[in-house]
Order: sequence, then C-alpha cells, then structure tokens
Amino acid sequence: MARGLLWLFLLLVVVLAGSFWWLRGSTTPRTTGQVNLPAGVVRGPLSVTRDAWGVPHIRAATDEDAVFALGFVHWQDRAWQMDFQRRVAQGRLSEIVGKPALKQDKFLRTWGFQRAAQSALPALSPQSRKLIAAYTAGVNAAMKQGKTALEFQILRYTPEAWSDVDSVSWSKLMAFDLGGNYEAEVTGAAVVKQLGQAGLEQVFPPYPVGAPTILSADELGKTAQAQQNGGEVAQLEKDTIRELQANLRAARALGMQAVPGKGSNDWVIGGSRTASGKPILADDPHLGLTSPMLWYLADIQGDKLKAIGASIPGLPAIVIGRNERVAWGVTNVNPDVQDLYLEPENATLTTRQEVIKVKGQPDVTLTVQESRHGPIISGEGAEGLGQRVALRWTALMGGDTTLDAFLGLNYAANWPEFTAALERYVAPSQNFVYADVDGNTGYYAPGKVPIRRGWDGSLPVKGDGSREWTGFIPFGELPHTFNPADALVVTANNKVVPDSYAYQLGNSRNWAEPYRAQRITQLLEAKRTGLTVEDVKRVQLDTHSLVWEDLKTYLLSARPDGETSGQALDLLRNWDGSMTVNSVPATIFEMWLLKLQEMGRDELKDKIDINSLAVKNQLANNGEFCGPDQTCQDDLSRTLKAAVDDLTTRLGAEVNGWEYGKLHQVASNHRIFADVKPLARIFNHTAPTPGGTNTVNVARPDHDTFRQTHGPSYRQIVDLSDLNSSVYIGSLGQSGNPLLPHAADQQPMWVAGQYLPMSTNPKDWGKTSVMTLK
Repeated sequence: MARGLLWLFLLLVVVLAGSFWWLRGSTTPRTTGQVNLPAGVVRGPLSVTRDAWGVPHIRAATDEDAVFALGFVHWQDRAWQMDFQRRVAQGRLSEIVGKPALKQDKFLRTWGFQRAAQSALPALSPQSRKLIAAYTAGVNAAMKQGKTALEFQILRYTPEAWSDVDSVSWSKLMAFDLGGNYEAEVTGAAVVKQLGQAGLEQVFPPYPVGAPTILSADELGKTAQAQQNGGEVAQLEKDTIRELQANLRAARALGMQAVPGKGSNDWVIGGSRTASGKPILADDPHLGLTSPMLWYLADIQGDKLKAIGASIPGLPAIVIGRNERVAWGVTNVNPDVQDLYLEPENATLTTRQEVIKVKGQPDVTLTVQESRHGPIISGEGAEGLGQRVALRWTALMGGDTTLDAFLGLNYAANWPEFTAALERYVAPSQNFVYADVDGNTGYYAPGKVPIRRGWDGSLPVKGDGSREWTGFIPFGELPHTFNPADALVVTANNKVVPDSYAYQLGNSRNWAEPYRAQRITQLLEAKRTGLTVEDVKRVQLDTHSLVWEDLKTYLLSARPDGETSGQALDLLRNWDGSMTVNSVPATIFEMWLLKLQEMGRDELKDKIDINSLAVKNQLANNGEFCGPDQTCQDDLSRTLKAAVDDLTTRLGAEVNGWEYGKLHQVASNHRIFADVKPLARIFNHTAPTPGGTNTVNVARPDHDTFRQTHGPSYRQIVDLSDLNSSVYIGSLGQSGNPLLPHAADQQPMWVAGQYLPMSTNPKDWGKTSVMTLK
C-alpha cells in the first residue's frame, strides 16, 4: 500500500509538473531568434531587445516598423489585457463571463464608448492613421504566432483580430476614469435631497483659501473675474438618484470610480534650482493597481520616432516619458466637462437597439435613447423611465483628436511643437509638465473645457435650454506657463488657478485636497538650489502625513473609551506622522480616519463618506455631522473606540502588534479572477506598502479591506542634463502571464522605492534577449 501511494503521489507530481510546463510553453511568447513575417509587412531591419526586466528596446528603420513592433510586443505580453480593455469599451464582457457582467455591459452600451471611438478615428491626421494601421498590423501578426494568454484558455474563447478603432476605444475609457464630475453630480444631488443646498459644503468642502494653486496670478498673465454662478438646479427624485447610483456601481465593478487615492503628482524643476543646471521632471500617476499593471514600459526608435517611457497596451504611443530632446509628465486636471440634464417630457429623443450576447443564455436587447445633450442614463436603456436624465460630455463628442496629441508629443523637439501637439487634445484634460535639453520648462492644461454662463455645472440642471454650453475655453487661454520665474511647477490634482482666472474650470469643490501639493512644495523649497535626482526620489517616495498634522490637535484631545483606546492614543502622542510599514500609530490613525469619514452617514441616510478636509471642518466647528445630541468630543471617543475594536478583530488584542504592513497591503488584483479561488492565488499580487491618505506616496486604505487599491501606478524622474541617467518603474511587471518571471518582478522594487534605468544605452540593460522580425 505504501509503495502504491508513493507511486500515485509521484504520478500526480509528474502530471502537475507536465501540466505546468505545457501551460507555460503554450502561453510563453517568443523573445529570441528570428520571427518570419509575410513579405512586405516590415520595410527594413527590425529588432526587439528585451532587457533584464522584460522592457523591449525596439530598433527599426522606419517609424511605421517601430510602431508595428510595439503592437507585436504589446500583444505578446498583454494579450488578455488588450482584449479585456476593448471588450469593456464595446460592452461585450457578457460574451465571455456570462450574466454577472450584464449590468456592466448595459452601462457601457448606454453611454456609448465604442460609438465615440468609431467617430474619433476618421478625425485623426493621416500620419496618426498610418501609425495606428502599422500598430494594428503588429498586433495581428503577433496573434498569428500560435501563443495564447492563459485567460483565453481558462475562459475557452479565441480573441478576434485587432482593428484600428480598438486603439482609440481604450482612450475613451481612460477619459471616463479620469474626466468629468458625473459622480460628484449624482452624490451632490443626493446630498441636496437630504440636507439642502447648504449641506454640499459639509460633504464637499471648498478649496481652502491660501492653499497652493498650480499657477499663480502672475503666471496667468491676462485675467478677468470669472462670472458668478447662480440659477435653478434640477430636482431629482429619489428613484432617479438610485438609478444613477446603479451606473456608478457598474463602473466601480470595472475599477472605474472617483476615489481619494486616485490622482497624481508631477513637477518640473528649472535648472537654476538643480545641481546640473538643467531641469529635472518627475511624474507618478495614481490609478487603479491591477494585475497586469496598466502601463507597459517601452523604448521605441524608428527613423524619426525616438521615445522611451510608459505606454498603454492598445495605444500606439509613449503616453508619459521622453524623446531625445523633450520630457513630459501628466496629472489629472479634472475640470468639469460633464453635465446631467433633466429633460422635459416633450424632449425629442432618438432610439437605437443594442444586442448583448450573453454566454450560455439568450441574447439581450437593450433600447438606448438619446437627447440632443447625449444618452439617457437614468435606468437601463429605455426601460422603466421616470425622469429622463441625459449626459453631456466632451469625450462623447464626435471628432476627438486626443490620439493625435499623444502621438505628436512623441515627436516634439521644443515648446512650440509640444504645444502644437496639445492643441489637438480633447479629453481627459491633463496637467502636462514639460522640460527640454536646452533648459526650458513649462506647463499646459489642454483639452475641451466648456464655458457656462451663470451656472457652475456642479449639480444636475434642466434640459430646457436655459443651461447650455456657450463654447469652449480657447486653447491659447487655457492655463499655461513657459519658463516660470520661480523655476518650479508642482501639480497634485490641486486647484489649477486662482479665482482671478477669466474662466471656470470647475467649482470650488472640484479639486483634490491640497495636502500633496503642499508637501511636495515644502520639500522642494527646503533645498532652494542644488537639487538632484536622488533628492527628487525622496520627495516622490515621501510618506509623511500632513493630514495627521492637520488633525492631531483635535484627535489627541479625545477622551479614551476603555484601556485599549487609551493605549492607542498614547502611541499617537509620540508619533511623527510617518506612514511606514512597521509603524503602529500609522495603523491606528488611518483606521480612526476611516471611521471619522463615516460621520455623515446618519444625516445623509446614505453610505456617503466625507474627505479629510471635511472631517477637519466638522471637528473644528463642532459640525452638524457630530450629531444633534452630542458634541464632536463624543464622536471622537466613539470613532476611536470603533477603530481599536476593528483593529482588535483584525490583528488581535496586542496593540503593539498592529504594524501597518500587516493590514495595509497593495492589492494588484485581476479584473476577472480576483475573487475566483484558486485562480486568485495565481493572478493576484500583494505586498505590504507604506504611505497613506494624501501622502505624496499616496496609498489610501480601502474603506472595507484596508488594502491599497490605488496609488503610483508608474514613477519616472527625467534628468535633462543626462537623459540616460533618468529612471522609471512600474507597479508590477511587464508580462501579463502569471507563470512567467516578469509578471511581478518590478513590484518588490516599486514597494522599496527603487527604480529601473530609463536608458536607451545597451550598457544599462543588463542581461538581454534579442528577437528580430523579418
């Protein structure tokens, strides 16, 4: 029997090992040797050298061949991600996962992301169309190589050929993820319904007076007082608000939501402040942290195109990075480019039918209605319509040329060429910082931003013609500066311009809290000259909490309710505010802050949480959310007790064992298999992480799990005095295949605050593998 069991065990090991190696072999792309392509597909010598971290360095005789190779390697390493992204844009997830995705597909079809992408493609320049076509050819050539992503095998389907419009469609999803104030309008309508207009500032506090703006009045030049806002807003019924909130839940299930941890930092330092005498440019976009990661590092060189940085699989360009002369970075401007219109009963509506295929079930027909403002999004299609609420949004307008702008940036050699490219930009509006090898620095906030006369767009309005856009801010009058006198531009999703600006980008509640911008400026101003790349790294990785500094006077005045609360409070008294993985006070503070952010739920009768600034305002003014029959002192005691009880349940009764990293861990999860055991163990990636709410190295804990789901998805620091001394890093790895080493080999470095060489010089690439396409 023992021998039999031993043989059975050995047989099982052999079968499992054989299955693993078969799966690995069938999903591993070719990265060495010669790949033969049909005659005429590429024009000249074309090589892809992958460095020690799997980053491709593409060398081609023409730009079209270089972009062809980018499409080829994108599909090799991220086929599933690309197919998933286009299925999201198309609203075709139910085809592969069945009924659980039907609500998402209905939301996506109603909004019309794919239709918007189809309308954008013809508007692009001939040069862009040529590069997109080359990229499409590269993707489809890789698709024919006989390797397939693990997800395709698990879900048992074969992806369709790539098309040119697929390269436009993902930009529409990014516009939704980053642009507009739809969620704020829906939440605002719910707040007004419960608390009246005065309740808005309790939930969405206005940007603090004196807090930093990206540009000063001096840098703006010509200004005029913006128009005052006023006028009647539309009153939405509770059922309508619930229908609109269902849209938000569908978006959240796809990882697209407005969360405090989503934002970005970028800044550019002029040569007068640096040790080298040339600019340094830094950027770290804060987005959802997923498996695989959003970004794909790449170095692309053709005859004119020579760019390196972060690309997005599906897009034929470097989105953030540098070329041989110019570097750029982006953060979200978040201007108000969306409006909800309550259409009158006699509004003219057009109707279309959308057929959604559902795996294992009959097709579902969705009836979608549109007004002159845009799609009716209150309800599922035209079913059960009560109040008809339409969405107007710049990203759904025809003729979007944003992809022209990104491709143009890859070629820009100076400020005039850079700004000429940005003139084609539509959505989502971004804060672009700029630096070049000649020592110039600059900033521009491009995009289509609507002009509203007499209303601010913060709440739904009537669609009776009284609240219409009257045009867009002219490109030349959008916020920008070139070679600012103080040689410093810092952006962290904070307010862009002072109130003297001639137009409205958004209302006073539209901007991120100023903590990150304040801290970055504070650290950079502490060393007025002689700044180096190492200095900039320390700023980018800073985890000191200005939120703690803002709240500690109030928190430390709390009366502890029980021995454990007292121990927790004692630990906070001696804390320096640094959010490190081994810190116990960091755990206590962030959990307490999460409980404090819930303080308005009773009054709002909804699961709406307030931000750190709103918490401070409540504590400082004994606000309404502290309750009608108690003071904020009572609420401080109650929430501290709730926090320590929660931590005791999660981490045990020993307070000194509540180290931050035990609970606060990054959750880079798969978009489909995140909760499917045992697949989650293969596809999800986690690690303890530093940082917290509104730290520069932002890592706000999720309200329910305490995990970090959003943060610096990519980091770069570009040294314009020696471009190959620049550095970058992704949040996970180059490969989307969890069976391969490059699936998550960047994550330990990313957590530890380390970087890869952002270099086009082979001596910096480490061990390489070379593939030629012929």
